[in-house]
Amino acid sequence: MPKDIDYDVKKTYHRKQFCLVAPLHCNFTIMPSSSYRDIRKHTEELCRPLQTEDYVVQPIVDVSPPKWHLGHTTWFFETFILKDHLKGYQVFNENFNYVFNSYYESVGARVIRTNRGNLSRPTVDEVYQYRQYVDAAMEELFEDIELTASITDLLQIGLNHEQQHQELLLTDIKYILGHNPLFPPYQTKGLIENRTGAPGTFATISIPEGLYEIGYKGEGFCFDNELNAHVVFLNEFLISQNLITNGEYLEFINHGGYSNFKHWHSEGWEWAKNQLNPAPLYWHFIEGEWLHYTLQGLKPLELDAPLCHINYYEAHAFADWRGKRLPTEFEWEVAADQLGWGERWEWTESAYLPYPGYKKAEGALGEYNGKFMVNQMVLRGGSVATPANHSRKTYRNFFHPNLKWQFTGIRLAE
Repeated sequence: MPKDIDYDVKKTYHRKQFCLVAPLHCNFTIMPSSSYRDIRKHTEELCRPLQTEDYVVQPIVDVSPPKWHLGHTTWFFETFILKDHLKGYQVFNENFNYVFNSYYESVGARVIRTNRGNLSRPTVDEVYQYRQYVDAAMEELFEDIELTASITDLLQIGLNHEQQHQELLLTDIKYILGHNPLFPPYQTKGLIENRTGAPGTFATISIPEGLYEIGYKGEGFCFDNELNAHVVFLNEFLISQNLITNGEYLEFINHGGYSNFKHWHSEGWEWAKNQLNPAPLYWHFIEGEWLHYTLQGLKPLELDAPLCHINYYEAHAFADWRGKRLPTEFEWEVAADQLGWGERWEWTESAYLPYPGYKKAEGALGEYNGKFMVNQMVLRGGSVATPANHSRKTYRNFFHPNLKWQFTGIRLAE
């Protein structure tokens, strides 16, 4: 994948939590106004297959209603760009800062995350009107003022933020529809969710012992958790060329993987014992057959497709059952140029911690990464839901170890 974000928003996906901070450098390769229009338009295209009722559902705390994503990404541009930089700008609705603020303590009070699904108002139509109002104001900004470096920095952050929410939209929509008893498809064609893998193989790449530089070193955009570049020592290791497939994970289930405490961390074992359906998310054993829900609806389990929707506890237990382990995030990054990555976010054996010399950004945007560096594990790579050109080998995703609604998978190491 390219190291620089070029904002060429494509209609296909390849190879992205979703936390951001100030960029290291600005590197627009097309006009910022064009980038803005394309990315904003694409968010709405992702919502086009939805019915009005789909916009307001919040089945669990980790999933936000699509309507909230549309409003929150719009609030970002209003709050951090228009209010401070467009003379005479009037906010669309004074209540929207409370409704669409996510977790910025310094920006004011907000609706708690668990209540986003209770927001029957504002209506879906009002949220789209909000987007149109802010987009029109942004066009006025592009036409009437010279974009300073500080405005360009904020714009670049805002566009990356919107792309993060494009991936969240897809994963949240899948959870909403995948927990509807009718299992309705999101779409019948388009996004290829499950490309075939290479079952039953552990073809490996050998990486020699040595000192390696880790972290972002380019001239384009990056998030602050990718900094600073630093040297680490790695022992020699092997890493698999292939992701684990559904068929390989089914062997783990059939061999009692969820009932053998020996393969699990203590915390993971407590989690596993409380599972009503001990299997990856969206797997269903119906009338003697394994099925799984995809964005195209409920389908027979594709055994050769890369495994998806498992959490860190499950990834660690599977690796232990196979007599292997998960790679560290440093091992993954060093090997990345020799791997075919990007179909699934890949769990690593690394806790989400700051790099040497890490510093929070000033102001509200400094809240995005540093305060989350506790009790989470790092994932690397990207997924089929990640917008084009929105990931890189230094990108550090992170989630709590029990979460599995993202497009997560497993690559083994030893």
